[in-house]
Amino acid sequence: MIADAAPMLKGIRILDCTGVVFGPYATQILADLGAEVIKVEAPGGGDQFRWTAKAARTPGMSPGFMAINRGKKSIELDLKTDADRALMRELMETADVFITNVRGPAADKLGLDYASVAAVKPDIVYAHCVGFGEEGPYAGLQAYDDVIQAATGTTSLLARVDGNPAARYLPSLIADKVAGLHAAYAVLAGIIHRLRTGEGQKIEIPMLESFAHFMLLEHLGGRTFDPPVGPICYFRQIDPDRQPFRTTDGYVSIVPYTDDSWPRLFAALDNPGFLDDPRFATRKLRVEHMPEMYREVARLTPAFSNAEILARCEAARIPAMIARDIGDVPDDPHLQAVGFFQRTEHPSEGAWLQMKHPVRFSAFQPQASQPPMAGEHGDEIRADVKRRR
Repeated sequence: MIADAAPMLKGIRILDCTGVVFGPYATQILADLGAEVIKVEAPGGGDQFRWTAKAARTPGMSPGFMAINRGKKSIELDLKTDADRALMRELMETADVFITNVRGPAADKLGLDYASVAAVKPDIVYAHCVGFGEEGPYAGLQAYDDVIQAATGTTSLLARVDGNPAARYLPSLIADKVAGLHAAYAVLAGIIHRLRTGEGQKIEIPMLESFAHFMLLEHLGGRTFDPPVGPICYFRQIDPDRQPFRTTDGYVSIVPYTDDSWPRLFAALDNPGFLDDPRFATRKLRVEHMPEMYREVARLTPAFSNAEILARCEAARIPAMIARDIGDVPDDPHLQAVGFFQRTEHPSEGAWLQMKHPVRFSAFQPQASQPPMAGEHGDEIRADVKRRR
């Protein structure tokens, strides 16, 4: 890594009018890469995600908010007032990127629509984080992670695995975070386009389309072809038998992904003759009878400990890993060795664990930084606007 290298997005100013997870996750990534992110929050509470869980000391500093807002500056603006709308316009003049999740009519009313922002800063990269694309019948509807999981059929997947017909959410804000990743690369592409052409543009990042694309890459399955050649879904991912395997002291994930790995796995589990059965005589037959192969693995693994399974699988060149409780992940030896969790001191909240940016760059490595209190940088930002007049 180059010593004292400048952050890669140094000099890029982003005006961030988003809240909750989708937009803030995108701007978190951009802040990690060196962009100056000014987070605009409404007075009287700010970003709703500030209030989603218990804070260490100060109400409004929830763990989730801390995790996706580090390194940003916060200013509170009441855009219903003439004075703060005027200040917003002055901030727009200084920005390279404007990102918002305010929906159409409200954005128009507040002067946050693309036409209004581009009138102030013609070369602005304008990123609109929406629930649904503007050209479809759902345009303008409210969207949260649960809504998008429901709309994309994600809530039907667990039922396909375990037979329980109840629709269920995946226990993660996965749609929000996936859409945030799309927004981050979209903004970067917009910046590169502006650097090449001098032109700004409007970029629409819809959650439904982003997450449908993400989920259906594998799960469109047989419906990929017209006419369909099979059912929807990638069977391997909904196979009820392809689950972590019980051991004497927990569970392990074992992945015999290639056809030639199965004989090695059964040999490692002390049943080398299992595949001699005619049901498994050819590769096609093995694919057809794979659930039975998984069930046999599940029958064999309870005779071994986690450590024994890992050692045997490593010797047989079979990917395997302990199925950890999520509460144990901060103590994972690999994550500890790479410094993934960084214990830092927040000025008001005290010690907390932040996660290191996962991508490693040889030219620059993002550093630990702190999330802002609501409106913490208001005086600094207002003073900077006055100096620029």
